[in-house]
Amino acid sequence: MIPVQGFTDKKVAVLGLGRTGLATAVALEAGGAIPVVWDDNEAARDAAEKQGYPATDLHKAGVWEDIATLIVSPGIPHLYPEPNPVVRNAIAAAVPVDNDIGLFFRSFATYEWDGFDVAPRVIAITGSNGKSTTAALIHHVLEHAKRPTQLAGNIGRGVLDIDPAHDGEVVVLELSSYQTELARSLTPDVAVFTNLSPDHLDRHGGIGGYFAAKRRLFAEGGPDRAVIGVDEVEGRFLANQMAEGPADDRVIRISVETKLAGLGWAVFARKGFLSEYRKGRQMGSIDLRKIKGLPGAHNHQNACAAYGAVRTLGIAPKVIEAAFHTFGGLAHRSQIVGTANGVTYVNDSKATNVDAAEKALLAFQNIRWIAGGQGKTGGISSLAPHLGNVRKAYLIGASADEFAGQLGYTPYQICETMQQAVAAAAKDAEDGDTVLLAPAAASFDQYKSFEHRGDDFTTIVTALIDG
Repeated sequence: MIPVQGFTDKKVAVLGLGRTGLATAVALEAGGAIPVVWDDNEAARDAAEKQGYPATDLHKAGVWEDIATLIVSPGIPHLYPEPNPVVRNAIAAAVPVDNDIGLFFRSFATYEWDGFDVAPRVIAITGSNGKSTTAALIHHVLEHAKRPTQLAGNIGRGVLDIDPAHDGEVVVLELSSYQTELARSLTPDVAVFTNLSPDHLDRHGGIGGYFAAKRRLFAEGGPDRAVIGVDEVEGRFLANQMAEGPADDRVIRISVETKLAGLGWAVFARKGFLSEYRKGRQMGSIDLRKIKGLPGAHNHQNACAAYGAVRTLGIAPKVIEAAFHTFGGLAHRSQIVGTANGVTYVNDSKATNVDAAEKALLAFQNIRWIAGGQGKTGGISSLAPHLGNVRKAYLIGASADEFAGQLGYTPYQICETMQQAVAAAAKDAEDGDTVLLAPAAASFDQYKSFEHRGDDFTTIVTALIDG
């Protein structure tokens, strides 16, 4: 746990009592603050009280008179589409609003660091897609290189729930736009921006607000190094804002679309080969085609981002390459579940929209595609140009009939359930085929979450292979 600094004997309000809120209350108390907690959900309040944190209704008049700050959990709107009433009242009372990320950055460093040989560092990753894989990959490389490291944020543990830093430790944080937008302190040593595509637009007032939330990770404290994906105009703009000129190697540009050899420091992947250039000289290369845990161009972009981040720490290219080969991928994200009779089974249940499904469809050949669920506006019609690798589709869930009408000449079978789809795909599959779960739909018609759906696929496939 990271005890929160700067609020000794002061009351700090905490809104939202899920995992993040409760961890925040514990960390505040450990640092000498007096947490004042609230959640609009009665069950959450009851759970907090059982842990020693009775609720105080933050909606009541006069409650803000002696509150030093308000800490808001990431799922609670603080600006758009409209602020939660508690946030609105805190702002009206001129009470500062922050989140656990802001508390972490103001509290992580301690006087104990003066005795360390190597100061701990923080690598923070944001972007629209690939954040989790990039963060996990960086963490994996650090572990492979025998560097002390912790993984936290949207992946792994909560940021205030991690252990105090060790000598030379590297903390890897995955941060969402909700977190970067609100945090009052953002001072990573290395900041990573993977890419940008429209998402969470209601929470940020449009694409401009969404990008501005991501950009704060680079603007608030100014990281020592910035690793920036430049395949979208926003990334190119951000890199331009951060760099003093083309030779400035504090900015590492990454791409899977363009050769970047003429810039100060760049990492790019073309036709499956990652290349690192610095001041016009090639410094390293990796054949990504041989790395099973990183299939497809989207994972090659993640590999470039992770490579750039760990190179700032002085880790050698050969060490990074060896670590990449032992990376198993994240569950539900192009996760290879197993192989039987020459057929590979891949769980990409996280592909809940057409953009993510498109990346999966382009990453594999000879696909037996399991798709469907709770379809989204437009269905899968936009995927028509990307079905060339699909031998047959096996459709499940509420959207099965809708998706069937949008497949054009691609053969399909209505299977309804995951069990039926896996069985049908396995029966049809031939040596060299890939049975791919990439639903292009939400899971809530048949499952509690995309993780639940992916776990079901994995269980069925494992039983099939073992049987």
